[in-house]
Amino acid sequence: MYDSIIVGCGFAGAVVARELAERGGQNVCIIEKRNHIGGNCYDLYDDEGILIHQYGPHIFHTSKQHVYEYLSRFTQWYDYKHEVVANIHGEYIPVPFNLNTLKLVYGEEKAAELREKLISTYGMESRVPILKLRENPDKEIQQVADYVYENIFLHYTLKQWGQKPEEIDPSVSARVPVLISEDNGYFQEPYQGMPLEGFTPLFEKLLDFPSINVMLDTDASQLIRLEEGKIYFDGEEFTGQVIFTGPIDEFFSCCYGQLPYRSLNFVFEHYEQSDYQPKAVVNYTVSEDYTRITEFKKLTGQKMPEHTTIVKEYPIPYTGMNGEIPYYSIVNDDNMALYAKYVQLLEGYPNFHLLGRLAEYKYYNIDAIVDEALKLADKLLG
Repeated sequence: MYDSIIVGCGFAGAVVARELAERGGQNVCIIEKRNHIGGNCYDLYDDEGILIHQYGPHIFHTSKQHVYEYLSRFTQWYDYKHEVVANIHGEYIPVPFNLNTLKLVYGEEKAAELREKLISTYGMESRVPILKLRENPDKEIQQVADYVYENIFLHYTLKQWGQKPEEIDPSVSARVPVLISEDNGYFQEPYQGMPLEGFTPLFEKLLDFPSINVMLDTDASQLIRLEEGKIYFDGEEFTGQVIFTGPIDEFFSCCYGQLPYRSLNFVFEHYEQSDYQPKAVVNYTVSEDYTRITEFKKLTGQKMPEHTTIVKEYPIPYTGMNGEIPYYSIVNDDNMALYAKYVQLLEGYPNFHLLGRLAEYKYYNIDAIVDEALKLADKLLG
């Protein structure tokens, strides 16, 4: 019945499905374990009528014009530029730490001196990982680095990852660098915004194609079996392509052990007031058990003058218990070696493809996974 089977209905699976169906003329089946489309980008209206992100805030940003144009087929955009502040002992300062933050921390005169020193050392508009900044031998730059490390990175990283910044993969610690810039934007890419009607309507349009069938509330491991170089779907041999975007260790019943992840516990709160905080996202980098608070209507531009909904994020270890979701892979040598053992189980199955955060055990922003999905579709379609 199907030419391709896709496991997972987030951006990875949905984009591949659309491409294989529309460009390739294929009959495609998407198998989704949850009761909704959209993966972790799923959004919906809460009981008070505020559009919320069920799995934490997602903001689209990219420098890839073709990705922006591709998604623009399925949504109009709300022109939103993401700015984040950190609550440091009750004072709000912009993050990533930048030249404007210098003024708030050190005052105009001292900040002017530090500004020139940082620009001359690293160049205007540069992005400096905090651990690299700490290596600078200049004592004044070291003081700035120590302030940023202690007040923005150290405690936040301990909460988020359960590890010090020095213990996590450099690709992770480099995601929020020190910016030698006066731009308070959290992202610097030229294309930024939120789907005007929400992420879920975007997915509905993306999947609205006659030869795409979506099976919700369905566990792919109950339908797909690998045996002696052959793929079986619902008991019958399947010779088409399988694109798997779920957790690869769980597909193999964690036979080598569970891949480590960090998870999140979301606590939603509603207030009968116009505003809760100054920006859509406030990071709590030195206090509180939660890492950040998101006020949704500041993300989406929704006009609800008498109501607002927030969510607090509490990082937790992923144990695999019912209800927990693996959000962030913990990249280190031991974990990558464990992941490689699961990949080896797919040798001899050239039609079984891994795509996405969980399947590839790596971090992807929205634009990056859309790009990877388009590349895989190109490869499969020749």
